[in-house]
Amino acid sequence: MRRLRRSPLLRDMLAETRLSVKDLVAPLFVREGIDAPVPIASLPGVVQHTTESLVKEARRLVGLGVPALVVFGVPAHKDPTGRGASAPDGVVQVVLRALRAELADEMVLIPDLCLDEYTDHGHCGLLDKRGGVDNDATLERYCEVALAQAEAGAHMVAPSGMMDGQVGAIRAALDQGGYSEVGILAYSAKFASALYGPFREAVDVTIAGGGDRRAYQQDYRNGREALREVELDVAEGADMVMVKPALTYLDVVAAVRAAVRVPVAAYHVSGEYAMVKAAAERGWIDGPAVALEQLTAVKRAGADLILTYFAGELAETLGS
Repeated sequence: MRRLRRSPLLRDMLAETRLSVKDLVAPLFVREGIDAPVPIASLPGVVQHTTESLVKEARRLVGLGVPALVVFGVPAHKDPTGRGASAPDGVVQVVLRALRAELADEMVLIPDLCLDEYTDHGHCGLLDKRGGVDNDATLERYCEVALAQAEAGAHMVAPSGMMDGQVGAIRAALDQGGYSEVGILAYSAKFASALYGPFREAVDVTIAGGGDRRAYQQDYRNGREALREVELDVAEGADMVMVKPALTYLDVVAAVRAAVRVPVAAYHVSGEYAMVKAAAERGWIDGPAVALEQLTAVKRAGADLILTYFAGELAETLGS
C-alpha cells in the first residue's frame, strides 16, 4: 500500500475525496445601525457587516469562486413577534436587495429564515401563554418571512427553527405567492448543541430566563430521529437538507447521504471554527491544515455543500 503514497503527485492523483471551493458556503452577518464592520470576539476573523461591507465581501468571495452565502441579520430592535424578520425594511431584506443589485445571479443568496435574532425572548418562534414555543402560530410567521425574503431577491430560503411542518408551510406559501422558483434549504437535522455559543454572540441572542431550545431542536443522543426529520422535510418539498453541526455529527451526515437523493449540506458551526482558531492562536495546532482536514472529513462523510466560516480563507488556498 505504501507504494501508492510515496510522492505528493501519487497521493494527489489517487485522493478519494477532493474538497473544492465550489463545496463551500459562506455564512455572513449583517447588523443594522452600524457604520463600520464590528469584529466578533469569539469568532476571530469574522465580523458583523454593514450592508455596504457585506456586499463588498460577497463580491470578494465571488472572485474567489465561492458559489453561495447564507446571511444572518442582527436588527437594531427586537419584539415578541420578531417583526424585523419579515418587514420590507428589515436588515436582511435590505441587504438582499443590495446583493441582487450588485451580483444578480453571480452568487446564490440564501437568507436564514428564523425568528430568534429578531425576538426579545430569543426563541425561534412565537410563544404561547405558558411561555413555550407555539409551533403552528410560528409557521404563519415563517411564511411571512419567506415571502419577504423571496420578494427581496433570495434564491433559496433556509428555515432553521426546527418547527414541525415548516418546510411544507413555506413551500405552499412560496408557490401561492408566485415564488415557485425559490428553493428551500432545510435545517432538517439541527441538534441542540453546546457548540453554538459564538454564533449567539454574533447575532446578539440570549434566551430569556436562561432557557434552551431542547424542546424543538434535536437531542444529540439520537441518530435515527435525524433520519425521520430529514425524510419528513424531503416529503414536504425541501430541495436540500442540512445537518448541523457537521464535524461532531459525521455519522448523521453519512446516514443522511445514504438515505436521500437531494443534495446534503452540513454546517461547520461557530464552536467548531472557534476551537480551531483558539488552538492555532496558542500555537498548539496548524490552524489552516486542521481546517482543511476537518472540512475534507465532512466532504468525505457525504456532504455536497459545507457552510463554514473558513470559506474565505480556504477559497484562497484551494483556488491557488
